[in-house]
Amino acid sequence: MRRLLPLLLLLLMPVLPASAQQPPDATRFFPYTLNTTILPNGLTVVRVPFNSPGIVAYVTAVRVGSRNEVEPGRTGFAHFFEHMMFKGTKANPEGQRERILGGFGFDDNAFTTDDITVYQVYGPTAGLEKLIALEADRFQNLEYSEPAFQTEALAVLGEYHKNAAGPDLKLEEALAKTAFTRHTYQHTTLGFYEDIKAMPQAYAYSRSFFERWYTPANTTLFIVGDFNDAQVVSQVTKAYGGWQRQPTSVIIPTEPPQTKQRTVHVDWPQPTQPRHVLAWHTPAARADTPDAAIQTILAEYLVGDTSPAYKELVLEKQYVESLNVYTTPHRDPYLFPIDATLQDEKFRADVDAVLRREVTALSGGPVDAVRLRAIQDHLRYGLLMDLETPRDVAIDLALYAGVMGRPDALASYLKQLGSVTPQQLTLFARKYLEDKNLTVLTLTPKAVAAGGTP
Repeated sequence: MRRLLPLLLLLLMPVLPASAQQPPDATRFFPYTLNTTILPNGLTVVRVPFNSPGIVAYVTAVRVGSRNEVEPGRTGFAHFFEHMMFKGTKANPEGQRERILGGFGFDDNAFTTDDITVYQVYGPTAGLEKLIALEADRFQNLEYSEPAFQTEALAVLGEYHKNAAGPDLKLEEALAKTAFTRHTYQHTTLGFYEDIKAMPQAYAYSRSFFERWYTPANTTLFIVGDFNDAQVVSQVTKAYGGWQRQPTSVIIPTEPPQTKQRTVHVDWPQPTQPRHVLAWHTPAARADTPDAAIQTILAEYLVGDTSPAYKELVLEKQYVESLNVYTTPHRDPYLFPIDATLQDEKFRADVDAVLRREVTALSGGPVDAVRLRAIQDHLRYGLLMDLETPRDVAIDLALYAGVMGRPDALASYLKQLGSVTPQQLTLFARKYLEDKNLTVLTLTPKAVAAGGTP
């Protein structure tokens, strides 16, 4: 399922030389130069020159998501705190930052996943020096009152209710709670509903959350576009140099191996289309293994537009409206979920049989090497073509670096996409896509449950 916008010890950013460039080999797979500096306080600053005259993207990735929420009753705080980061400081009270950025014409937004929180600002290079000062101020000196905190907590509760009006959130919650018994991936980015309702009473905890996770060593800046590199490094060093909060680590519960197939069913009270999800536990995304690339390719190979399953279920028999696999990289072992939206409940057994048949065929081999190469080329080309603006580049760099812990993680991922072999696909499917490692999620709308058609 798609995580909402979706370990043993908290991993800090790796210690690189004080100033480093992307390795020459990586430029074969990622077309832009990464200039990386780590400040004495641990803040990683990545600059990427991009041919975008007068335009720059400024993206801040903090390695904190719902994964880090280990205390009972405190789920949803990573996402909630994304909201609080716009509340202002003593130097720039609430609303002033937005007025200044709006005056320059900057676009400003943020999102939270299971593993990271990303803040993005995009606009004219002419305002970059002021932007650096504003961002450094809020990450070091965030201030908000308890009434403001409580008001925002109610807004987050409203966001939950809005999402809960459709079936996707309920599906996501049911799958996470069933597939994970110990790991914090068992709750969504929004958090458990009871915890969200209790947030207005957690003002003091919110302050400790800020101190714990919003530290320089847990943060990476990505500055992409048209700028003077020496000036930017000087400005960032001056603005962020006084940020001295110390890094924190917590123990993330390890999910034990699943030993038998699990099932969970959702009865949806409103008319909608039935859903059928097969989800297997799979490894974490790492820069030094091909596991993330294998899962991306596997999704296309099993249910993509050129797959036998897609041709049979979507095009020919029309049992299924859509087939999707959401393979967002995760810091810890997560799930490989095939999500089928059925045209009718009566097709469920046939759809399940076809999907399992294709997984069995892949596990037994052989893999169609020609189709595999076409998928690899298409994925790499598509990813590179999506890097059309400085903002695209900065956000993709932040996503992969935030999960994998290296500024050049996106380049590593692109390289791995092109090097996966047929044998690796087969071995991966044989090892992980087995019944004892599977959770089956079904959703039936109320009318179908009663024997009718929605």
